[in-house]
Amino acid sequence: MSHDPHCIFCKIVAGQIPSRKVFEDEELLVFHDIHPWAPVHLLIIPKRHIATLYDTSPEQHQALLGRMLALAPQLALEQGVTNGFRTLINTGADGMQEVQHLHMHVFGGPRPWARG
Repeated sequence: MSHDPHCIFCKIVAGQIPSRKVFEDEELLVFHDIHPWAPVHLLIIPKRHIATLYDTSPEQHQALLGRMLALAPQLALEQGVTNGFRTLINTGADGMQEVQHLHMHVFGGPRPWARG
């Protein structure tokens, strides 16, 4: 499994930095964002280090990306989000990606959200 010793999300996966885990299996980890933009703000990340969505390919990552997206509604419901949610993957500098480890945001809860 790929790991970047300088990546904050890799450190969370390794247990070096604590997180409020929501879900974990052999390839994914889901936890609450430390600076939430909505009442429910989860991050779904692969355990192996993939820097950006640019670094994926259909041949190698289709199943992983599909699992990330398919997990979102289940987790939103488990967190009490019943009136809709939003998913977002920021990619690269112009895409406003702040952590260079592929991650999907799941936002839910009453609107309006402070940051769009």
